[in-house]
Amino acid sequence: MSGLGAHLERLIALKGPLSLAEFMSESLWHPGEGYYAQSASIGREGDYITAPEISQMFGELIGIWCVATWRVMGRPAHFMLIELGPGRGTMMADLLRAARVEPGFHEAARIHLVEGSARLREMQQALLRDRDVTWHGSLGAVPEGPTILLANEFLDALPVMQFERTESGWRERVVEFDKASGQFRFVRAPHETPAAALLPPVFASAPVASIAEVCPAGLSLAASIAERLVSEGGAALFIDYGPSESALGATLQALRGHRRHDPFDEPGSADLTAHVDFANFARAASQAGATCYGPIEQAYFLTRLGIRERAERLSAAASATQADAIQAALRRLIDDAEMGTLFKALALTHPHLPIPAGFEQAK
Repeated sequence: MSGLGAHLERLIALKGPLSLAEFMSESLWHPGEGYYAQSASIGREGDYITAPEISQMFGELIGIWCVATWRVMGRPAHFMLIELGPGRGTMMADLLRAARVEPGFHEAARIHLVEGSARLREMQQALLRDRDVTWHGSLGAVPEGPTILLANEFLDALPVMQFERTESGWRERVVEFDKASGQFRFVRAPHETPAAALLPPVFASAPVASIAEVCPAGLSLAASIAERLVSEGGAALFIDYGPSESALGATLQALRGHRRHDPFDEPGSADLTAHVDFANFARAASQAGATCYGPIEQAYFLTRLGIRERAERLSAAASATQADAIQAALRRLIDDAEMGTLFKALALTHPHLPIPAGFEQAK
């Protein structure tokens, strides 16, 4: 058993079964042996690949979105350009390059990256070495001010809780360690857990034996960002994967080397994620005062921003091999069988801002 596995076994022995959210937090963020402390690997040779690593077009279009948002904000002389979970820093680097077309944008932007992984911070520092960047461990540490906030594949890594519908109502699925098999496993908590109140109202009629997930950290984040936007002005853009409406089912998964992995096997060795409940996230943000747009399919969003035209321009100046790669990346980002429909875009704005770029005439 890994060192983190032994730590989790001891923790369960001391406290009893852990919530799935606590198990995920330890597996991902334990300071010595969590995934993001030691194993986080992004890209084709790593455990998973994100849209910015697939093509420069993705980050460039996000840069255009930021420019359009800054304009409708009234071009403030200073604003906070915040990214949550910036990966290797690729999206920020690409968006800043694209945003050079807008006079004054770079001078106004105050770049703040919220990153808890020391290893990933090192990669971001190397890629963004020519920019004035400030790093933070949490969003709460970022200074106040007009805000443009970005989060690509950040929400899916926030810890979730799972619940099972019983004849007596929702019961939490918690994680115990089975000494006989030497394995971690789910068991059902005997009593109601207060966090069940966070489940979407639409789940009230769920049949017995249904499984549901909720992300308390995500709901808290939605409220915090909404309050910031209402107070300081600005907009936030989230791109992630999951259904448009709240859906029943267990979506927890682990990835290692681009392949599915047992989430309970060798904790800390694989990335853990779950589908984003966009509807519940938007509900929390709306209740805190923000205006919500979407979720809309990534294909629609990127197409509205001009990804097809950008691919044509890049291909026209490329070799035949490079042009093929550009078209392959385009397909991966917008085709229904790839990332086009599973991935969604959701925007939060100050109530007085107009519809953000890419969300006009959304289906």
